[in-house]
Amino acid sequence: MAGNTRKHFQNNRFTEVDGARLRRLRREHALSQRDLSRMTGIAFDTISHLETGKQQAQPRTIRKLADTLGVEPRALMKED
Repeated sequence: MAGNTRKHFQNNRFTEVDGARLRRLRREHALSQRDLSRMTGIAFDTISHLETGKQQAQPRTIRKLADTLGVEPRALMKED
């Protein structure tokens, strides 16, 4: 089943976010998860799950976060 889940993510272009980096950047901007949620329109739970590695993100989600935090989208992606 894990293989099917991984394939599903790849087919839908989900990407693993570097949660620690996201959290650090958010804190550097003195933003709470709720602040970032309001600014980006991304659900609070999604931001929380991205920071803890419980969820992967679609490209548009990464783009919104990157734009708000003033970084390139690649800066939020986990490196292989």
